[in-house]
Amino acid sequence: MTARPRIDDEQRRARLGVRHLLAPAHRADRTEDVAGAVVALHATDPSTVFLSVAARLRAPSAAPTEQALYEDDTLVRMHGMRHTLFVVDEAAAPVVHSSTTLKVAARERRSMLAAFAAAGLDAGWTARVEDRTLAALADAGEATGARLGTLVPELRQEIPYGVGTSYATTQSVSMRLLRVLGMEGAIVRRRPVGSWTSSQHQWALHRPYLPLPVADAQAALAARWLASYGPGTAEDLKWWTGWGVREVRAALAACDAVAVELEDGGEGYVLPGDVEAVAAPAEPWAALLPSLDPTAMGWQQRDWYFGAALRGELVDRSGNIGPTVWWNGRIVGGWAQRADGEIVWELLGADATDPADAASVEEAVAVEAERLRGWVGDVRITPRFRTPLERRLSS
Repeated sequence: MTARPRIDDEQRRARLGVRHLLAPAHRADRTEDVAGAVVALHATDPSTVFLSVAARLRAPSAAPTEQALYEDDTLVRMHGMRHTLFVVDEAAAPVVHSSTTLKVAARERRSMLAAFAAAGLDAGWTARVEDRTLAALADAGEATGARLGTLVPELRQEIPYGVGTSYATTQSVSMRLLRVLGMEGAIVRRRPVGSWTSSQHQWALHRPYLPLPVADAQAALAARWLASYGPGTAEDLKWWTGWGVREVRAALAACDAVAVELEDGGEGYVLPGDVEAVAAPAEPWAALLPSLDPTAMGWQQRDWYFGAALRGELVDRSGNIGPTVWWNGRIVGGWAQRADGEIVWELLGADATDPADAASVEEAVAVEAERLRGWVGDVRITPRFRTPLERRLSS
């Protein structure tokens, strides 16, 4: 039996620095290039999208991302993997939609109709409200959920949620309906009210996504992930996509993924032709990445870049990774912004960096912190999911 090719942790970290555009020599000129390089930008926290992109741009700024999202329509904010909001490029959007989102959207619609029916609102009522909502958006162009509630009063109606549980409450019709319409691709989140850190987005009608066979879309998404994150394990891909085991196996087979041996002895996968070593960045590099950055959240098995000893300070109770400091492909600490705008950081653990590199690390991180403060300006950033170190540093 022919031995599998081997890819060690050092090579994985080299690929990360190059392919995720984190080493300065590999940074991008365009927001769209960043989105393509990491496949999908986490968007649950609105600021993450802008911070993740800017960390990878040669000329960091919020303006290119706003233009791509709200003027050029080359990026779209949509529900995708793991029921989570992401920003993806226009080529990836139909792939994500057909491979992942539609299945969840169908389940969400069934749940919504059942909840409405339990409140005495039948399917006919829901269809009429849905039609009126879409017509109102067609007339308004863009509107917040609150404004749509004025234009279509039925959207403000409250229905019970979680009846018989400890978290029983009520929800507005608009909360459920707009979410489902967004997942189905009928409407899309547009420019928010306020700055780029705001989550109060306006809604607009959206052109239909190109429909793709599910299996083809899953193979295409797996190939995109392997191109950016490979080698990764089947478990990594399962976690990242939220698919079932059979779907993952079928997608890996369909894109002709090549099995390789990882440093820990486990089995990873890469695309055909991607076994040979990728040259590491020519110079050591540092990066300050935001909470939920796609690189930090790109794999389920993280020991090769994120030591277990650091996680208590950098991960919240739900498993969300907070703001991180990186050195040559490893997480070595965390950062935060204080009320006066100062960017502060802390390196964690005796094994985070080689003591001989301490001065170089400090200097490189300081440069990145000043770069971040320079483009953020007067904007203040508080991560939606706060970690112990971020809370401590920001106080």
